[in-house]
Amino acid sequence: MAETATPAETVNSVREARRSPAQHLAEAFASGSVDGAVTLKEIPYQSMVGIRVDRNSDAGARVASVTGGLPAACGEVTGADPVNVLWLGPTEFLVVAPEEAHDSLGGSLVSDLTSALGGDAGQVVDLSANRTTFELSGSRARSVLEKSCALDLHPRVLKAGTALSTEIGHIPVVLWKTGEETFKIFPRASFADFLGRWLLDSMREYASPEVP
Repeated sequence: MAETATPAETVNSVREARRSPAQHLAEAFASGSVDGAVTLKEIPYQSMVGIRVDRNSDAGARVASVTGGLPAACGEVTGADPVNVLWLGPTEFLVVAPEEAHDSLGGSLVSDLTSALGGDAGQVVDLSANRTTFELSGSRARSVLEKSCALDLHPRVLKAGTALSTEIGHIPVVLWKTGEETFKIFPRASFADFLGRWLLDSMREYASPEVP
């Protein structure tokens, strides 16, 4: 009689079989990155949860107690690593956390947030498969983005810790400046291939020696 797989074995089997939206570009990202100038990589399988709630309501306060806060204004990011919350609208937020956050915080991230919302008006949706994460870093990262992003990315304007909805190469993304020379980019999964190749093309000039 065949042995029945345990739940843990089933989960591990599924994880081994899955493919991230830009996994096929991993080698291209590595070879297209330029030491000392700009690096591009995918950070796959992050936990992402969409929240719709009035942050000033009782439900908003309960949700904030799980996430470590809800941002109050455009561009603001709250929480603390590993769980951060990005502002998408006055009553719309995106929770970003490592994959293991699905099974952390004393339960699971989605169920904890759903319980915090209770029966009040609002919504909690697991969006982990909706987007992937690109990380662009290095002294030329801003220059790469400036080729196709309309935002003013100068550090006097866009400070580290700011996240905004914008477009890169005409692709809608959320752009989060996580450090002085580091950006996380959240495209929808269906646009990952196009945007990944677009960024690689924008990085290409920095692989060539400068002309004196």
